[in-house]
Amino acid sequence: MKKISIIILSGIAVVMLGSSCKKYLNINANPNQSTSSTPDAVLPQAIVYTAANISSFNDYGAELGGYAANAGGYGGFGSNWTYDFGPNDYAGLWSSTYDALEDLQFVLNSTQGDSLYPYHNAAARILKAYNYELLVDTYNNVPYTNALQGTTDLTPTYDDAKTLYPLLANELDTAIATIEAANTNVAEALTSGTDPLFGGNETSWIQFANTIKLRLIVRASAMVTFSNTTFDANGFLATDAVVNPGYQKATGQISPSWGDWVQTYTGGNGNRAWMPCTFVFSFYNGTKLSDNARGSVIYFDYPATPNNQLGVGLTTVPSAPATTNGWYSGSTTSLGSAPGIMKGPNMGEPLMLAAESYFLQAEANVRNIVSGTAKTNFYNGIEASFNYLYLLPDDKTLATGLDPVADAATYEANNATSYLVNYSLATTTAQQIEAIITQKYIALNFINSQEGWNEYRRTTYPKIVDGSQDGTLTFASTLSQSSRPDKLPSRLLYPASEYSYNSANVPTGISPYTSLIFWAQ
Repeated sequence: MKKISIIILSGIAVVMLGSSCKKYLNINANPNQSTSSTPDAVLPQAIVYTAANISSFNDYGAELGGYAANAGGYGGFGSNWTYDFGPNDYAGLWSSTYDALEDLQFVLNSTQGDSLYPYHNAAARILKAYNYELLVDTYNNVPYTNALQGTTDLTPTYDDAKTLYPLLANELDTAIATIEAANTNVAEALTSGTDPLFGGNETSWIQFANTIKLRLIVRASAMVTFSNTTFDANGFLATDAVVNPGYQKATGQISPSWGDWVQTYTGGNGNRAWMPCTFVFSFYNGTKLSDNARGSVIYFDYPATPNNQLGVGLTTVPSAPATTNGWYSGSTTSLGSAPGIMKGPNMGEPLMLAAESYFLQAEANVRNIVSGTAKTNFYNGIEASFNYLYLLPDDKTLATGLDPVADAATYEANNATSYLVNYSLATTTAQQIEAIITQKYIALNFINSQEGWNEYRRTTYPKIVDGSQDGTLTFASTLSQSSRPDKLPSRLLYPASEYSYNSANVPTGISPYTSLIFWAQ
């Protein structure tokens, strides 16, 4: 699990809240907050920190959800192989997310009822819901009602996860109403200098809120009741929600994902201990589906890219480009300024892809949650996936010679006999949901892998063969100690800090195999 450090970018006035760098702050720590910080200073910090956190959530989802496996020449994988998780495994996901939430709560407290800052308030509320969903989907019950109180309550109680999803949906409704009620000439509007996510585009913030709410309802409506299942008329995300505060190698302020997986800003090696997983690779190389267009921009030296099944020991480290772990840098011998997943040190960090938005809409259409045509949204999702991958690091310009519309059509034609691609062949609800979730899983590959992992646990798609030792049929580790039929874990444990400082409230008896997130199977 990588450690996250805050990125300070003077160009957008990202400053630390108070004198402490807060690298190890958790919700039980004394926040020692400054009273002189402003929403204009803290909101962009929280946005950038959320983006850095999502890079770590992607790592977690990739390692558990079949996107990445251990490379050769490395040992010490321990619980990554066995799934015998302890309270120190992936603990940074908890502390870093609550760190971002504290900054967002500062913005909310500072702007509540202030006519100068309605847009800051709404953006912070939307991101608060986004971050809390990450926590619930990873840990189930978490502190919410009594959390983020500073020194007022250092041992907050835990809320039932089933009650939190509707509360988060209500927060999103409040944020949307705040934006729509605001004076468009408000003095402290969001701008490109204070909003590294949407550059001050309030319609995009509303669409982002709508799409998060849709994800909550699609994921949990079978288990809980939402007070409002309607959506704002501005609709859902049709463009990628990407944070880019001005990452650039020249200043050492590079994309967290690039620095972690490809090259540090000084040119050092990225993480070489992980490589592409055989299971997801089989959706590109013709084993399950044929997808040479996306495969060639995602994987270095595709289709000869080395890959592995988690738990299988390799004795040598396969050669990667420029001696780095650039497996996700495409089939070029140069690193950076390229399409694909790892586009360059100046690439943005996606919080949510347009592809995911379309696939959520498609499933919501099938389940009669929202009106619309599932088939249309399904194909829009595939095309949006090609479009994101074909964008250069500026997140706006398509790479020369690449056509997402034409290549999506070719992909559909080349897999015309599979209902996982040819939606017309999905004649049952089960097949339709499987096709939608499988395509979402492919689109999220090493970008927002945590969502692919979440969707597998919710739907059991993409299908695997329980107990198989064949890496094309399952992504479970060959050394798994899980008692589940699929041999996978069900969740992470709460971090050790909670057992040390909040022992009266942290849930006990949690198993990484039998304790489920409330929406999971």
